[in-house]
Amino acid sequence: MAYNIVIVDDSATVRSVLKKTLHLSGVAVGVLKEANNGREALEILRDGWFDLVFTDINMPEMNGIELINTLANDEVMSTIPIVVVSTDGSSSRIEEVKAKGVRAYVRKPFTPECIRDVINGVLIGDPDGDEGIIEIG
Repeated sequence: MAYNIVIVDDSATVRSVLKKTLHLSGVAVGVLKEANNGREALEILRDGWFDLVFTDINMPEMNGIELINTLANDEVMSTIPIVVVSTDGSSSRIEEVKAKGVRAYVRKPFTPECIRDVINGVLIGDPDGDEGIIEIG
């Protein structure tokens, strides 16, 4: 099964690295869209079906927290799993996004194996049934 994914980060370099990492991870990717901020991501998400959102936290116009809050309050989009990819790995930040329903938190830099494991954990499910945060980094 190929997954439709949205990558949200204000850095074109980070989006490119994550896109390449996804392809190297061995995960089947269908549609892959990129957004520069949360506002652009919402436009993309309203236009089609997506299985997963990777988002940074610190972005202009609409940051990752605002995006997460907006998705959580939308009846349809609230079901899309969100993975935060950020350099901010503080325990308070991780707890904040976990409380908002974020399924995984990946600290930059990351490896293809890390991304594969996160996708498998979030979309396929952990054999132990743990739906919580996956801390990689």
